[in-house]
Amino acid sequence: MTRRSAGQACEPPNNEIDGGITIPPCTTASNAFWRPAQGYDRTVNPLDDRDSLQRFVFERARVRGELVRLDASWQEVLRRHAYPPALRAALGELMAACALLAATVKLEEGALVLQVQGGGPVTLLVVECQSDLTLRAAAKWEGDLELLGSGATLRGLTAGGRCALTIDPGPGKQAYQSVVPLEGLTTADVLEHYMERSEQLETRFLLAADEHRAAGVLLQKLPGAGGRPPRAEDGDLWDRTAILLRTLTREEILGRPGADILRLLFHQEDLRVFESIAVRFACRCSRERVGGVIRMIGADEARALLTERGEISVTCEFCNETYVFDHGQTEAALRGAAAHR
Repeated sequence: MTRRSAGQACEPPNNEIDGGITIPPCTTASNAFWRPAQGYDRTVNPLDDRDSLQRFVFERARVRGELVRLDASWQEVLRRHAYPPALRAALGELMAACALLAATVKLEEGALVLQVQGGGPVTLLVVECQSDLTLRAAAKWEGDLELLGSGATLRGLTAGGRCALTIDPGPGKQAYQSVVPLEGLTTADVLEHYMERSEQLETRFLLAADEHRAAGVLLQKLPGAGGRPPRAEDGDLWDRTAILLRTLTREEILGRPGADILRLLFHQEDLRVFESIAVRFACRCSRERVGGVIRMIGADEARALLTERGEISVTCEFCNETYVFDHGQTEAALRGAAAHR
């Protein structure tokens, strides 16, 4: 098992793969990385580095992986909230992890929600990823986080707490939630413990975020299919790739092109790469949804708020959009009618 150094050169691969798809040249990758496996369609789409998720599988073992890059989607979160640097890194890592986990779940509709509830100074981190890989994220904290510095760990930010993963398959379907205590120092540590303890799946994460990008890599060992393993199966591949993943630095995962990262880590493995999937920011809040909240609190409380404040103002914690209802709009909402600005 070896990982090439940044300056190590080798013969460049043939840039054209089956079907005429072009792979960007990389003078440090080996041909073995892109070698087609017999019986598989090896159509490969180069990773779009901006706001995309890439799935890949190892041909000789039941191991799958994903790589996600969040750029404009992450910038939308930061544009709407002035998060301190220490909190910003943790939220970005959790956002990348949520996209990675959502892509492992077969959701035709609905969402996967990843939530960390802490004992302070950060009391809540929450990320929601819809079935179409649209994301939104929010956080709550108390006091001045600047004293913790930008390198604060998730444990240092949350002072214990718990991690919850909720799968909501959509209207009329049963939601699933699993909650475990926070175990580990970093976001990756916490999620690896969660997956092993709650889902019984060996999973490895590498996560990073700064003010420009959030990124992550997931490796997951899949359960056996039963019966005797294929003769060509590589029994050491899981341990080998998990170790290789740990050699990737924060600067590399945030700065290198995605295709280069896969070559850098796994250029000696027989890897099948799928087409990349677009990821974007989107918030599901709306004036109609806020009207529904007003109906839920009831006419008496809504009218008491109007008497006290002259209007009802509701701000979405995810996108920071504020919805204001005057007397007429509040009455329309209570009747279930459309309340326009």
